[in-house]
Amino acid sequence: MSALACAGAVYWWVHQPLRMHGDDIELAIESGTTPREIARGWVDAGVDASPVMLYQWFRWSGQARQIRAGSYVLEPGATPQSLLRMMVMGDERLAVVKLIDGWTFKRFRAEMARAEGLQPTTAKLSDAQLMAQLGNPALSPEGQFFPDTYSYAKGSADLAVLKRAHRAMQKHLSDAWTLRGATNSCPLNSPQEMLILASIVEKETGLQSDRPMIAGVFCNRLRVRMPLQTDPTVIYGMGDEFDGNLKRSHLQTDTPYNTYMRNGLPPSPIAMPGKAALLAAVHPAETNALYFVSRGDGSSVFSSTLAEHNRAVNQYQRKRP
Repeated sequence: MSALACAGAVYWWVHQPLRMHGDDIELAIESGTTPREIARGWVDAGVDASPVMLYQWFRWSGQARQIRAGSYVLEPGATPQSLLRMMVMGDERLAVVKLIDGWTFKRFRAEMARAEGLQPTTAKLSDAQLMAQLGNPALSPEGQFFPDTYSYAKGSADLAVLKRAHRAMQKHLSDAWTLRGATNSCPLNSPQEMLILASIVEKETGLQSDRPMIAGVFCNRLRVRMPLQTDPTVIYGMGDEFDGNLKRSHLQTDTPYNTYMRNGLPPSPIAMPGKAALLAAVHPAETNALYFVSRGDGSSVFSSTLAEHNRAVNQYQRKRP
């Protein structure tokens, strides 16, 4: 091939949209990363191109050493030329939205609606319609999104962030279920049941060290067919009617989530559990405890008998000697 033809082929290639595996591709470039490593990083992240060609383009442009460290998002339609320009100019254009452990899906949707530069393409979709868009129309959205910090390019659709959070939860759920040992006697029949239990564990304590014990208590109750009797499920079942004050009458009002009146797990998760709660659900502590009560400092006291539990309640909740 003549030099002129070769130059023409290069010119054509650098102006052609790059093929991508995914809607948006992210890459964090650390200080000191070589141009060759950057080219390989983009290909590993999902750019369907030869890493050698990308690297040679960076070198041939004369701007390889001008690439700036940062976190970048490559959008559909980007060309090798616009990719290099973005990195040389340091045009990160990223914002973030946070999904916090223990949040409900309703709260997460409200947070996404406030997120800077995130297009509300799902705002008018019902929960069922949204899950259909994500390929799981039979699932309730509650608990199906992994709590984490998600970065995105300003102007991105909120559906793209939801897809990433949903895929992340599916992966964490699958990984946790795979870790479930053959000796695990907790009567859980599916990853979704494990997710429900993890969501309850998440809401019952903020103390990570207590989570396996709390999971162990609930597994023991499920095993002996004892009601779970957990307040967070009752509160979730009340929805917007809950005003922050849980009353005895609420515990006696039947809903699908009232675990005082119904045995077994509720019909869906009640929140977004984090990784620690998922691992506690799949590796509950081996314990004889059937009860626990909060000390008031974030930790819990565990008891094997009702008499022990009542003494703990008197000491820590009713403040009796």
